[in-house]
Amino acid sequence: MAEKLKAIRTDKELECPQIDDGLRAMGYDLHLLPDNVSEEELAAKVADADLLLMCYTPITARIINAATRLKGIVKYGVGIDTIDIEAAKARKIPVVNIPEYAEETVAEGAFALMIALAKKLTAIDRAMKTEGWLWPSSPWLGSDIAGKTVGLVGCGKIGRSMARMAGAGFRAKVLGYDPHVDQAAMKNAAIEKHDDLCNMLPHCDFVSIHCVLNAQTRHLIGANELDAMKPSALLINVSRGAIVDETALVEALGSKKIAGAGLDVYGQEPLSKTDHLMSALYGMDNVILMPHLTFFTNEAMQRLAHDTLARCAEIMSGKPVLIKSDDPRLTSQNSAVACTT
Repeated sequence: MAEKLKAIRTDKELECPQIDDGLRAMGYDLHLLPDNVSEEELAAKVADADLLLMCYTPITARIINAATRLKGIVKYGVGIDTIDIEAAKARKIPVVNIPEYAEETVAEGAFALMIALAKKLTAIDRAMKTEGWLWPSSPWLGSDIAGKTVGLVGCGKIGRSMARMAGAGFRAKVLGYDPHVDQAAMKNAAIEKHDDLCNMLPHCDFVSIHCVLNAQTRHLIGANELDAMKPSALLINVSRGAIVDETALVEALGSKKIAGAGLDVYGQEPLSKTDHLMSALYGMDNVILMPHLTFFTNEAMQRLAHDTLARCAEIMSGKPVLIKSDDPRLTSQNSAVACTT
């Protein structure tokens, strides 16, 4: 009798019943591991695995090299910054992500944060539940989005969805910084292209981050960029925490260099009320905190399950794995992959 295929899915705290049921239906012996699994334990568990699915857990060279039977690594999500792709390429193990499942969903989440910040919805809600009623006074004075300027840091599909919501939807002016998107593409999305980030930021009432995390974008928003923003400006980050210098952000928020922030992502996750670089944010009324959930809707999770299982089936059958991302870290793979771009 043939040996049963083994699949490992890390980050079991992220409930994915459709993915889990689908893998079992394919014949995989599925092992679920927690978000905080150690490198040592994961290396031991993956040693005889055929398939590795991950979302947040770092997949290091040590883990990849321990996996003597591994046929593929599937990121059931978008960001690939925690996978040692060079180590996987050296072993000819294809790496694939699921880039399209939540593009509109995450843009909606970013826009929801922007509205909530502009209208001070969370602060008003907290005060209402404590006081019972509020009268129009300066602490509750919000701001319009119409007529304001929204600056996008990253103008890929999510950024362009955000541009449509802000521009066509709310009549805001939209500026964009993205060295990888040309002026014609930005103009087509009703975005005014800026080539210098620090020159763009002083014009923005809202700044929303939508770029990927890589060596070039790590701490792209640092102390200089935060200083360049208006004191009345609001920052939204639904992309990756490390795109922002979080030490500088905490200082800027605490000293009111900027008016507030809506955050769904952090350099170290999970966020914690104690012993975390950003623990001070819990006590700031000008900050809205989300636990990396702007992607988490019923529709997006259905799309995620469908595409994840399709990629797993390709790996299982030995077919080239479909790469839908245009990230060069993935498209440069030359073993067992097929690219749509």
